[in-house]
Amino acid sequence: MELNSLKDAFDRVAKKQKLSCSKIQEVMDQIVQEIEKAIEMLQSTTLDYKSVLAELKKKLHEIAPLSQLEGTLKELNIALSKYPKALEKALNPDISKAYRNIEFDSHTVNQIIASHFYRQGLFDVGDCFINEAGDAEAAVAMRPLFLEMYQILEAMKSRNLEPALKWAATNSDKLKENGSDLLLRIHHLQFVKILQKGNRDEALKYARTNFASFAGNHMAEIQKLMGCLLYSDRLHESPYAHLLSPTNWDIVAEELTRQFCNLLGQSYESPLSVTIAAGVQGLPPLLKFITVMAGKKQEWQSMKQLPVPVELDKDFQFHSIFVCPVSKEQSTDDNPPMLMSCGHVLCKQSINKMSKNGSKLFKCPYCPSDIVATQCRQLNF
Repeated sequence: MELNSLKDAFDRVAKKQKLSCSKIQEVMDQIVQEIEKAIEMLQSTTLDYKSVLAELKKKLHEIAPLSQLEGTLKELNIALSKYPKALEKALNPDISKAYRNIEFDSHTVNQIIASHFYRQGLFDVGDCFINEAGDAEAAVAMRPLFLEMYQILEAMKSRNLEPALKWAATNSDKLKENGSDLLLRIHHLQFVKILQKGNRDEALKYARTNFASFAGNHMAEIQKLMGCLLYSDRLHESPYAHLLSPTNWDIVAEELTRQFCNLLGQSYESPLSVTIAAGVQGLPPLLKFITVMAGKKQEWQSMKQLPVPVELDKDFQFHSIFVCPVSKEQSTDDNPPMLMSCGHVLCKQSINKMSKNGSKLFKCPYCPSDIVATQCRQLNF
């Protein structure tokens, strides 16, 4: 990545600066030492001060501070002069070169942007954006739903679990279908909160009322919570002190956000955030490719597919259910989709069959590229 080269340039400047400072300090120590010797001689002897100063001048001439510092300062200045160029190259590229004139559905784009503000709790900003965009229908249905989620999360920050409990109880069946134990986790926090106040009887009553329905699948966790009752007056000094950690609240808040978005049919991560993060990662190699194409006086705007891959982390690789175009079968864990060097995708079994288990090259069924089976990479759904 571009930032790695920028860090390397900064490290070189820092190293040169450190060496320069060390050399300056060494020379200064030598000069101070000679001056102190001269002062001592003037104070302790009857020597003529002119001879002492002449000797001092001779010593300073031998030290030659300017000559000693010239080399390190020159190297530092060279590194410093290169660093702004590296900054300019890495942080101020002409990204307009990567622009491609593609028509977007403005309503969908407005919806994505407005939803991003709403899910962050920036409702005034989202409303302002919609008004200025002149698209009143964008994300209008999402606003009250994200407002509810935001109010629940804000209540949790104040250690008020009632809104969260109410929402989780209302959607308990859907949460079970998703395999989530969110409701139990919230009851868990409420139980510990009551016990932390020293109300052991009230905590026991709360457990009997709310934990019974979870006993079948979560008995071990419930038993651990019951053990806390023995330390109600000193829970922070008990073997269960970790249950008081604020991290437990953060984990539950994250799970609630994830499940809330899931039930809304929305992704946990903001689509706008993911798109920008992927663009930041993919833009530098794309700009390099465009620069090379411009040098060769070749046009890339009309290309349906780039001739070079733009690598993204696994977090940015999204795929729906894949059906192999050769075998006409859906991919499975044993037969995953594989990305070939040409950019097309087949299932692993089809690649093994066409390459005779990797012993020969084969032609991509989409393009005339020769494919080496060992160079194919698994795609992660």
